[in-house]
Amino acid sequence: MNKSMSNILIGAVAALVLLSMSVFVVDQRQRVIVFQLGEVVDVKIEPGLYFKVPLLQNVRYFDSRILTLDTVEPERFITAEKKNVLVDSFIKWRIVDVKQYYVSVGGDELRARTRLMQTVNSSMREEFGKRTIHEVVSGERDKIMEVLRTKADVDARKIGVEVLDVRLKRVDFPVEISSSIYSRMDAERKRVANELRASGAAEGEKIKADADKQREVILAEAYRDAQKTKGEGDAKAAALYSAAFGRNPEFYSFYRSLEAYKQSFKTKNDVMVVDPSSAFFKYLKSSGKSGK
Repeated sequence: MNKSMSNILIGAVAALVLLSMSVFVVDQRQRVIVFQLGEVVDVKIEPGLYFKVPLLQNVRYFDSRILTLDTVEPERFITAEKKNVLVDSFIKWRIVDVKQYYVSVGGDELRARTRLMQTVNSSMREEFGKRTIHEVVSGERDKIMEVLRTKADVDARKIGVEVLDVRLKRVDFPVEISSSIYSRMDAERKRVANELRASGAAEGEKIKADADKQREVILAEAYRDAQKTKGEGDAKAAALYSAAFGRNPEFYSFYRSLEAYKQSFKTKNDVMVVDPSSAFFKYLKSSGKSGK
């Protein structure tokens, strides 16, 4: 009985081992190739549970997600102007035909990446050689990336790979010429700034001169109007004085003499040497007689 139980346990263990060797699971992010004695006999692309012949068949898994191939160092290319530029780029790709992928590059991701990079670099060298720096940097950048993607995808299909996108992250000048370019740009900006300052100063002087001219004109017109008003006032005042004093000439003469006395003897130190019989003392003499 014990021997029979042992045989059953051994058989169960052997069945479990055999079953584990016969079953494999395909994840939704994977593609699987089934080999039999080194030959490809089946490809599994749908996720699920599958069976294989133990010891006779084996499987190999491949990642079907979108992968990124990024350049480690910027690549140097020459534009149509014979100018060197450094380009950073990356490629988005994935396996679409796992059997072709295995046959072409042996399922080696490193070989696939090398093939893709060589294709993109060759196309990039061709496209950059037909365009100027301005077109490469901004003018036709989107067009260049689309052309690169299309060409790379055509070649990548031969190894069972799809290229989803090719992007130029940065296009820059080499270090040895960047300083001279920046110096030239700085000089150009300073020249423009100086021209703007000179133009602004000239415009400012023009505005100031015009303002000074307007100020002189306004002051002259104001002075003219003031003098005209003053003259008109003096004329009216003279007419009023003339009309008032014309009614009594003797009073007018007396008033003028008082004004003369007032102006002549403002302080105690004023001294005047005049003939006593002068007309200047006419009203003073008259005043004295009146006082007697």
